[in-house]
Amino acid sequence: MSLVAAGFVTGLSLIVAIGAQNAFVLRMAIARRHVLPVIAVCAVSDAVLITAGIAGIATILDLAPGAIDVIRWAGAAFLICYGLLAARRALKPSALSAAPGGAVTVGAALLTCLALTWLNPHTYLDTVLMLGSVANHHGDPGRWWFGAGAIIASVVWFVALGYGARYLRAWFAEPRSWRILDGGVAVLMLGLGAGLVTSA
Repeated sequence: MSLVAAGFVTGLSLIVAIGAQNAFVLRMAIARRHVLPVIAVCAVSDAVLITAGIAGIATILDLAPGAIDVIRWAGAAFLICYGLLAARRALKPSALSAAPGGAVTVGAALLTCLALTWLNPHTYLDTVLMLGSVANHHGDPGRWWFGAGAIIASVVWFVALGYGARYLRAWFAEPRSWRILDGGVAVLMLGLGAGLVTSA
């Protein structure tokens, strides 16, 4: 259960950062348009990418055991950089514009959501490389429990964002709120990065 919790916290810290995907979900939630299909696309996409990251990195490690060191250092560098960027956002927060746009069909909403998810390189860095490398650091079967926690975090976040954001519109528009959120993300990411470095 501790690995599930670790995966949950790590996954949540990556997902909640301000980004195009979250902004789109937020806008749909505030406008109360196609919320369930949109959050389903986001959560299923994350589950596929997280699973692929864990399985793909495991295959690489089986073929080239020495790659674990490369992955560890790359993961540490990514975590530390991510933490520093989150710290920078916390020091200079910006409000998130979430004004609902005009009418949009469910097809257009889903295509937009898919594009924001699968065409965003940060999605692959976060879910495939980052979560995959951290998960595989725990070996078998721990990596899959860690991955399960990250997938649960994705589902919880998108459901909360999709159905809760309409009540928090004013809160999300305040830079101070994102400062608190990004400050927590920075602490966690820097801690995880340091952990990978010291375990080398």
